[in-house]
Amino acid sequence: MSELLDLPVTTLSGEPTTFGALAAGRAALVVNVASRCGLTPQYGKLEALHEEFVGRGLTVIGFPTNQFAGQEPGTAEEIAEFCSTTYGVTFPMTDKIDVNGEGRDPIYATLTEAPDADGRTGDIQWNFEKFLVAADGRVVGRYGPRTEPDAPQIRADIEALLA
Repeated sequence: MSELLDLPVTTLSGEPTTFGALAAGRAALVVNVASRCGLTPQYGKLEALHEEFVGRGLTVIGFPTNQFAGQEPGTAEEIAEFCSTTYGVTFPMTDKIDVNGEGRDPIYATLTEAPDADGRTGDIQWNFEKFLVAADGRVVGRYGPRTEPDAPQIRADIEALLA
């Protein structure tokens, strides 16, 4: 799955890079995010998880999307301002992308091939679906939108990956 690491990404500030460079050689918890969703408070737990594990080799990466009920309508600047001032987000964020459909970003085309705990693959269900990606680009976990970032299963999978 190292091809995932080579896929292009544009940061929220407009800088072109790759998934691997954005992850900075670490494992990553990848999340499609939105600022006007009932699940938006997960940003706080995502930031806490990032702060807790960044020194051990994990980063959180947010991929804003407006595909679910128009819950991320803002510009890149508005998204950055909201995340910073409301939740103190310091983890990397990308420019707004599509996670489903014909215009699905290549990163999500790869991620959505991974099954969740019930064996389901395919389309993203809603905002805040999560993928745990090893530093070598292997997708090792997929978690539903309502699974909190600090859920025991996610924490156990992170600990096992970083051990």
